[in-house]
Amino acid sequence: MRKLSGKFICPLPKMTMFLETICIKNGTAVNLEAHVERMRKTANRFGFAAPVLPCLELLLPETLREKKVKCSIEYRETIRTVRFVAYTPKRIRSLVLVEAEELDYSFKYSDRVQLEVLNKQRGERDEVLIVQNGCITDTTYSNVVFRKNGEFFTPHTYLLNGTKRQRLLRESIIKEAAITVDNLHEFEHVYLINAMLDIEDGVGCPVQSILNSIII
Repeated sequence: MRKLSGKFICPLPKMTMFLETICIKNGTAVNLEAHVERMRKTANRFGFAAPVLPCLELLLPETLREKKVKCSIEYRETIRTVRFVAYTPKRIRSLVLVEAEELDYSFKYSDRVQLEVLNKQRGERDEVLIVQNGCITDTTYSNVVFRKNGEFFTPHTYLLNGTKRQRLLRESIIKEAAITVDNLHEFEHVYLINAMLDIEDGVGCPVQSILNSIII
């Protein structure tokens, strides 16, 4: 790490790319400002200028204009690829806790090899719920929200501070809480959230199904 003009700059391996995933509904990009801000912060952290996003609405294929679309943007100093695909959420009926103490995904890298290797530990379960130092963090592709007595809580420990997580906190729909392996039983249900998923989409499972499959 080097310091330049009062900022610490992390050197990047030559082929390191970053990823931004943006939800497009009925032809309109959702929460676009938050994604642009994350790109800017990522670029500042690693010492390059964030590229300007093209007009996604104009690039969107006509056949996808009335659908919920996942737009994946790979970038570094320039936009490398822009991909659009109609979005169908993965069905989640069960999660399994898996430890990953050394995993660092504080920035949204396009290289997801570590996460994919981790997810192979899920066995017959649908997805892993990552644990670090006894604390609940994220799944391999989402933040998580837990329901307890009609209120919603997200772990104050996380791998990536997602744009949806930030918005729900800002709007006081969810609160941060210390959620650990030891107190997980106090919660009723877990929901997966990300740019494509809201709490009301209902993608998640009862906490009891996690407790029944602890392998850490």
